[in-house]
This record gives sequence, structure tokens and C-alpha cells, in this order.
Amino acid sequence: MTDRTDLRMPADTAVLARPKAVIFDWDNTLVESWPAIHAALTRTFERYGLQPWTFDETKQRVRKSMRESFPPLFGERWKEAGAFFKEAFTAIHLDFLKPAAGTEAMLGDLKGLGIYLGVVSNKNGDVLRQEAVHLGWDGYFGRIVGAFDAPRDKPAADPVHLALAGSGIACGPGVWFAGDTDVDLECAVTSGCIPVLVRAEPPRDGEFDEHPPAHYVMGCLALSNLIRRL
Repeated sequence: MTDRTDLRMPADTAVLARPKAVIFDWDNTLVESWPAIHAALTRTFERYGLQPWTFDETKQRVRKSMRESFPPLFGERWKEAGAFFKEAFTAIHLDFLKPAAGTEAMLGDLKGLGIYLGVVSNKNGDVLRQEAVHLGWDGYFGRIVGAFDAPRDKPAADPVHLALAGSGIACGPGVWFAGDTDVDLECAVTSGCIPVLVRAEPPRDGEFDEHPPAHYVMGCLALSNLIRRL
């Protein structure tokens, strides 16, 4: 497993310094969540008379929080559809929940280095924290922030500030935001943090031109190895 620094970003000392804090996306960064998301979303689309997305379409289109993504899909009934989706998802998500490869080892490594860890996700905050407790990971994080916990959701900076609250660490180049989507990278830039892309597939040409990653790593252990070397 390897990592690389995206050469489109300036290799200054702020980018290359070891972070004081790392804020993580949750779904498909620390845990594998697509099967549960797709199953619950399919049930919701069918309930409200919409053509369900394919699994690949779900992976491509699910980015923003419910309060941003559901109104265009369900119109005035978006809150009702959101409640249905949450109920469907809550019934199955723990059965599908699976850590991404190397996640727990990485969290232990970074915690051992004295790095503050937090989570910012567009998953409902109550569900998010339930999953963290289920996996026994809640002790790794200073704060776990989900949708509706802050005044605005990711990619706004509000949830990042909330995730750092009480840590004594402010948003800036000493904080890395690690995630697998364009929304994560945008959130990092919006909050003044270092954007880090974590996923198996390397970025495609032009994919992240608007908010390019400062670092790209292929997975959690690669991220841990990168930080240890700094």
C-alpha cells in the first residue's frame, strides 16, 4: 500500500508538517457503508414513487446531507421521506456495518502520537454516534459530528469548528480533513484545513480541480504511515 502527495498542490511546510488534529469523514472513509445506504435509499425511492438508483449511481450521487439533498428529490415531502429513510436505514445499518481496512490500527497509531481525532459526517448525528459505539471507536474521538448537529452541514465549516470545540486547536494548516469525496475536500478548504483524499482509486485528471487534495493516500494505513514520516 502506498501514498503520494498530489503535485498540483504547493509543497510548503504547512502542507508537509505533521498535523495537530485529523478530522475524518465517516462513510466509506473509516467504514464501508454503501450497501446499507443503497438498500435504505432504494426502499425510500420505491415508497415515494421514484425510480431507484443503481448501486453505482448511489455511490456517485450521495454526497450532501439529507437537508440539502432530499428537497430536490422529494419536494415538499422531503422531511417525511427523510424520516422514512432514517427508519429504513436504522433497521439495517449495524448488520451491514464494516470497518474499512486498517482503520482501527490507524486510529490507535494516531491517538498514540497525541493527535486529536474527530469525525465530521453528513450521516445523521445520532446514527453516526451509535455506529461508533457499536464498533468500540467512540473513545478515539474528541467529538463526533453528524448532520443537524451544527447550524450547517458539510461542506460548510460549521461542523469542523464543532468537531474541534474544546480541543484547543483551531481550524488551519495544523488540521487535516480526510475523506473520500469532493464534498470532503471542499469542506477542508472552506474551513481552512488541509484536504486529504483517502480512497482506493487515485484521483482522475480534472476530478478535483476546484478543490484538489494536498495528499492522496490509498487507505487508512497509508495515511497513518504518511503522518508517522512527518
